[in-house]
Amino acid sequence: MKFNAKQLQQMSNTVRANALGAVLSAKSGHVGIILDASEIITAIYANHLRRGIDRFVLSSGHGSAMLYSVLKLAGYKTGDLNTFRKIGGLPGHPEYGIDGVDATTGPLGQGVGNAVGLALAQKIRGIRARTYCLCSDGDLMEGVSFESLSFAGRYNLNNLIVVWDDNKVSIDGVAQTDIDINARMRAMGFNVMSLRGNDIDALEHALERAEKSSRPVFIQCKNILGRGSSLANKSAAHGFALSETEMLSLIAKNSNEEGLRLWNVVKRRPIGESVRATVAIKRVRVPKVPERISTRELSGIYLDLLMQAGADLIIGSADLSNNTNVKTSKAKEISPDNFNGNFINYGVREHAMAAIMNGLCVDGLRAVGSTFLVFSDYMRPSIRLAAMSHLPAIYVFSHDSIAVGEDGPTHQPVEQLPSLRLIPNLNVYRPCNITEIAHAWNSAIANTDTPSAIILSRQKFRQISTPNDSQLSRGAYVIYPAKSGRVKSTLIATGSEVPLAVEIATQFKNVQVVSMLNINDFRKQDEKYKSSILRGCVIAIEAAAPSPWFEFADAVIGLDKFGMSGDGELVYREYGFDVDKIIKEVKHYL
Repeated sequence: MKFNAKQLQQMSNTVRANALGAVLSAKSGHVGIILDASEIITAIYANHLRRGIDRFVLSSGHGSAMLYSVLKLAGYKTGDLNTFRKIGGLPGHPEYGIDGVDATTGPLGQGVGNAVGLALAQKIRGIRARTYCLCSDGDLMEGVSFESLSFAGRYNLNNLIVVWDDNKVSIDGVAQTDIDINARMRAMGFNVMSLRGNDIDALEHALERAEKSSRPVFIQCKNILGRGSSLANKSAAHGFALSETEMLSLIAKNSNEEGLRLWNVVKRRPIGESVRATVAIKRVRVPKVPERISTRELSGIYLDLLMQAGADLIIGSADLSNNTNVKTSKAKEISPDNFNGNFINYGVREHAMAAIMNGLCVDGLRAVGSTFLVFSDYMRPSIRLAAMSHLPAIYVFSHDSIAVGEDGPTHQPVEQLPSLRLIPNLNVYRPCNITEIAHAWNSAIANTDTPSAIILSRQKFRQISTPNDSQLSRGAYVIYPAKSGRVKSTLIATGSEVPLAVEIATQFKNVQVVSMLNINDFRKQDEKYKSSILRGCVIAIEAAAPSPWFEFADAVIGLDKFGMSGDGELVYREYGFDVDKIIKEVKHYL
């Protein structure tokens, strides 16, 4: 049964009343979007979205009370609306994991990217499903939205329907959107429609056309922020600025029994079957490798073996696959004409890549994305949301230090590695050899609720073997034991600094080297294990910002300034990563 315009109006009024009640209970939230966009979300859920099959993303996550209201009315196990914005209750912005919430949104623009990822996942899986996305003026001022929409246009994701709540008002006044967003959307390959946001008949007609479109669809809904309130069309309407008296009046005005009755019809609809993607996890034998090689090459070798063994990964790159070594011999490129593949060329769209990967992961696919470590800054908001949402995305970051060399300081990461380690629930691996590479990949694939970053070198360096009895799952282990006697100093190193630390340790009888592959895993160990490997004066050596290492170390040899252009090995030495210089420092500390 499809509801007519009159019925949809009654249903949207019920959505509006319940959402306003949640905001009033919390005495916090966003009223404007509830008043102007409830018709849009109601039409989608009541007449178009097939529960269990289609997806919906509220990119304008500040409208969370409206989303929770719809979900509750439609029969999802959302929770009590009176817990909105209260400890242990419904969060202030939508969070993935709540029944019916397909993406963690709120940082504007992220939901648009997630929706593109969900639509792409539906295409890759070959299922006849659609993704709906409701976005705001704010979303369309964020660059990640247009990175993602540009990608959707190029890949002709005609199962994607983006609805724009165009009220032309933002917190600071007039919304600073493009002068002609519709023209921009047409240029990106979208079928564009325009209507009044409260014209339910027009909205219904547009959604019906959208579902038959041969291109992705963008629907402009011209709206009035805070419609029907004393603050209509004013920026103050965005938040919680109406008096309690007016809020109660609006709740009473919109409450209606018929709307509740009609939503109960939706609640009783059967839930469609949508088979979640399953991922094949493969393990392969660690191959023999040259004595001097870069970790990006090692990663490429092991990833190729994984893919040959049938690992079910959707790998992609922000136009750098030949540099990050993620395009394997089994790569089959996904294209607008053929989604039956396993490799995505995202173009130079790092932020969109990470946001789209989140959408892929929500749908059950295992997404891998790659670029240079220094450009992880472009991706950081999406990486943070992946960690918050427990999405097992895998990021491959190569060119990991000042040893990048000739490209200079713009391409030489200094603060990126420690800053990634600061993100909760993100596993960061910086491997030094093929054994650690294998562990990093195996762990990243095995972790189903934690994103992972694998940090790799551009430069080749000497390989130090991991002892057979080492417990890599503990995050850190002794890779080079002291020659004799009581250990007076431990050198902690990661990645390309491990052979440097070992070369230094060989000049002493009582100095050992610990390779710390994953700080998160090491933190989880008991004090007995930690003290058993961090012995004597502990000195950390890493070509990155030093501060975080003082959690474990008495002294740190790191970087507190940007790099320089020149031969990578010479730049490395110029900044103090030189055996003779560090030996003097170790002697000083001892």
